[in-house]
Amino acid sequence: MKSLPQVAIVGFPNVGKSTLFNRLLGRKKSLVHSLAGMTRDAVSALGEIRGKKLILTDTGGLGDPSEAPLAAAVMEKAWAAVRKSDVLLLVLDGKRDLAPAEEELFFSLRKLGKPLLVALNKIDSLVQEGRVGDYFNRLRTDAIMPVAAEHRRNLDELEEALAALLPGGPAEAESARPLRIAFIGRINTGKSSLINRLCGEARLIVSPVPGTTRDSTDTYVIRNKKIFCLVDTAGVRRLSRTRDDREKAGIIRAKKDIGRADVLCQVLDAGEFPTRQDMTIAHLAYESGKPLVLALNKWDLIPKGESPQVIKAALFRGMPFVSYAPLVFVSALTGKGAVKILDQAEEVYECGSREVATPRLNEFLAWINATRPPLTKTKRRLKVKYMTQKGVRPPTFILFTHSPAALLPAYEKYFIQALRERFGLWGTPLRLLMRKS
Repeated sequence: MKSLPQVAIVGFPNVGKSTLFNRLLGRKKSLVHSLAGMTRDAVSALGEIRGKKLILTDTGGLGDPSEAPLAAAVMEKAWAAVRKSDVLLLVLDGKRDLAPAEEELFFSLRKLGKPLLVALNKIDSLVQEGRVGDYFNRLRTDAIMPVAAEHRRNLDELEEALAALLPGGPAEAESARPLRIAFIGRINTGKSSLINRLCGEARLIVSPVPGTTRDSTDTYVIRNKKIFCLVDTAGVRRLSRTRDDREKAGIIRAKKDIGRADVLCQVLDAGEFPTRQDMTIAHLAYESGKPLVLALNKWDLIPKGESPQVIKAALFRGMPFVSYAPLVFVSALTGKGAVKILDQAEEVYECGSREVATPRLNEFLAWINATRPPLTKTKRRLKVKYMTQKGVRPPTFILFTHSPAALLPAYEKYFIQALRERFGLWGTPLRLLMRKS
């Protein structure tokens, strides 16, 4: 990942950085909102411009007065992204005059000695392009490109200019796709802190203020030559309890990220678990069919002498429907157990992708029929003639029977547990489909 060039998009709030970021990526990655301050953490994503692969980073708005206590943290993350980048793209709002602070920002960026482009955004017509001269007189650079990210105007020219500044030739296809792990959970369980710990640095803004994380943020790390994409999502709570429209947008985005992930890591607070919201989120994870890891954070706050087995039993009494998921005891503060999340994520992804040969499945079915035959909801014996696997992630199995009657729920749990134990299908939901033969 370090060999890929990095481009940072910077600028003041509401100049269109996130819209331009999404346009350059060719997909909607950063949340866009009419209210200033939607982006707080630096949002990075793998992209390709004119055949050149790169890491594109959307930063929080610099000098945003609405951010109150988090303004300094937002600015710090933005400058950290700037220092790491190979090319800088400053976005200005062409609908208004250049602010003195923006002029100062431009010269501060130029002092870094890195290739610097200026995108004069919201220029929707040729008539408006006349404003470029005013900006040239102030900034004294010909690297100003009038664009309209919302309407895709002049984006081809901007991409050509960016590609020319990127080091190296067209990148080769990546040898391995990153394993995408979405960290989900209710607010203030320590999702961002855990990702910072796994990165070995404070990549994400952490605050005791509920709803600090708004947009989902991708962070790439490498361990044992394996690339992981750690997705920090907004804390999920009832939309009715959320007054800030930007936080509501983040919660909706977090739920969508569940469907895009390869593996889910639900983070719980060791000081209070499982809450009703924990159970709701766990149910979302189960319904998604994604492999799941449970991380009980703030383990450092648990009194010494507490039995992990007792705590584990208490957790799964409250959330029995995800008892298939491995439980990791972690502390984002001390780092204890954090790296085990990556190990477990690899394991459950492998289990969720496992295919079981049909002969082995029918050997298992013969054993089931002989020891504890299937029962329907009316508690009648059900003759299952044949069994095969239909798909993976989640592993899905078809049972061919003489009747399409549904299994007794208690028996279905037994059958799935026996299937899981026989073939080692841990960490992933299993699905059963009934078909009339």
